[in-house]
Amino acid sequence: MRLILLGAPGAGKGTQAEILSKRLGIPTISTGNILREAIRNRTETGLKAKAFMDQGNLVPDEVIIGIVRDRLAEPDCANGYILDGMPRTIPQAEALVNAGIEIDCVISIEIDDAVIEQRMTGRRVCGSCGSSYHVTANPPKIEGICNACGSELVTRPDDVPETVRSRLAVYHKETEALKGFYEKLGKLRLIEGNQPIEDATRDILAALGVSK
Repeated sequence: MRLILLGAPGAGKGTQAEILSKRLGIPTISTGNILREAIRNRTETGLKAKAFMDQGNLVPDEVIIGIVRDRLAEPDCANGYILDGMPRTIPQAEALVNAGIEIDCVISIEIDDAVIEQRMTGRRVCGSCGSSYHVTANPPKIEGICNACGSELVTRPDDVPETVRSRLAVYHKETEALKGFYEKLGKLRLIEGNQPIEDATRDILAALGVSK
């Protein structure tokens, strides 16, 4: 099973990728992680990527595709994989096709911007132990104080309303068009994201034709 998970920031892609990886026995391939690994291992494509990054430039799609292709050729991907963070744009999706990288199904987790904004801006994290809370869904016993260690809870920079809106705008501008791209290929499946995690997982497995 070779999958791509799409969805706006905060839609739950990371959570579902982790669950599906265990359920299906296939690895989640994070482009960020494999890029860092390729650079650390000083592979040919890793060194190319490092040269661009050292100059403060974005790594070109063809270099990213090369690193992804190298990673997908490893034995643990023989039975499938979940691509996380790739593709982000139509040119990247086209480059995957041109590189012969096969995708069986694209799952798009659908959720309204207002719900995502409420989810993300309501998150609070303990500055000391890292415990996570939500002002409505999972509030601490004492407002602003961590249950576990008694330290102050903070809002992460990524969860500030202006940042959340900016990230959503980038998603709609650059990444959302991928739904149309994969719909034309007959590979797109839409999943309701504003429901309990286990229900979304059930719907994804049903869309993939996998028995529970």
